[in-house]
Amino acid sequence: MTARSETPGADRPRTARGNNPGRSRSHNRRVVLNLLRSMGALGRKELAEMTQLSTQAVANIIDELLAEGLLLDLGRRRSGRGQPPLQYAINPEGAMTIGMELSVTHLTVTVLDLGGVRRHESRTRIGDLPLEALVPMMAERVADLRRDLALPLLGVGLVMPGPFGIEGLSGVGPYNLPGWSAPAAAQALSEAIGVPVIVENDANAAAVGESLFGAGRSLPDFCLVYFGTGVGLGVITGGQPLRGANGNAGEIGHFIVVPDGRPCICGQSGCLERYASPHALQECLAATGRAADLASVEALHAGADPVLDGWITDAARHLSLVIAVLENIFDPETVILGGNLPDPVIDAILDRLAIGTSIASRAARRQPRVLRGQTGRLTAALGAAALPLYDAIMPRLDLAEPAGDAPEIPPSESA
Repeated sequence: MTARSETPGADRPRTARGNNPGRSRSHNRRVVLNLLRSMGALGRKELAEMTQLSTQAVANIIDELLAEGLLLDLGRRRSGRGQPPLQYAINPEGAMTIGMELSVTHLTVTVLDLGGVRRHESRTRIGDLPLEALVPMMAERVADLRRDLALPLLGVGLVMPGPFGIEGLSGVGPYNLPGWSAPAAAQALSEAIGVPVIVENDANAAAVGESLFGAGRSLPDFCLVYFGTGVGLGVITGGQPLRGANGNAGEIGHFIVVPDGRPCICGQSGCLERYASPHALQECLAATGRAADLASVEALHAGADPVLDGWITDAARHLSLVIAVLENIFDPETVILGGNLPDPVIDAILDRLAIGTSIASRAARRQPRVLRGQTGRLTAALGAAALPLYDAIMPRLDLAEPAGDAPEIPPSESA
């Protein structure tokens, strides 16, 4: 999908600008890498114009990235007159990232090369294994992939259900992982494999995946309502994921949609998660003797099952309220629905949404208010693998030096 702004002349892709001072070398590299990732092959002059870097700064960056094996020299582009420019592109073989999605029942592993192409995907049932048993298994999986694919490893992303570190919400019920904490998981796995590990909640990771590879690819500002086991929210604003002070931004599953409604594991009653999550759907199906596994849901939908149909209508009603609230709070270009539900079921929910008036109710808007995601049911696993890639090549759009100590493709010399 091509996203367009509502301002004149905004059809050109929105990109961060470089900054010529040497102290911004890391930012400049990210700007160049991200342009090549999103737009394909470009020449030095084009890169200089688009980044507003000097030609010499771009030349230094390109030489550096070529030496590190991160770019390919594609030779000269044919043109009508004069010396044709040399073209450069991301080298898919330059590095890989590994993503691990850890759910209550499964470990899903995904590998992306530097070009964003999936090189591996697997899903393993884990049952109730504790942290001390899972970490060696995950480390062994990383070692096997490094040996089999033989690409430099940029980093590992680990995705877990949120929220993190909240009494009464973490490690209880059917949505969370007992005995796990994000800092402990990151430290244990990083020590076991010897590379940086980024831990993120599943909804934020899914939003990163949609931003790089899906419906949000051309959108710097969007919300993703993510159907995991529960229901969560990932927000991309200004091209960056919104995490909050403790990594728990977007915890919409415990937004009350039915006062004094169904009791929730958080201690409240009437939470969105009790009505519009895949777990709530499974409960609904099991209560009427239907197959409760999500693999059966698509077949039930194709057969116009009345219980599933009633759940879709009810979920759409509650989601309509929440989507209007999200529009008013975040002013996104669109709201994306994605995750573990089958695409036809998400489409049916979209068809039955009745979203009230919000700041998104503009006749001149270029994007629909709500879209279905494009990265499929394994979007969080894809997002997990995308996290190190995102941190390595995505610049901040405010021209600032990238914040924090995020892993990146390390520069070898000043640019």
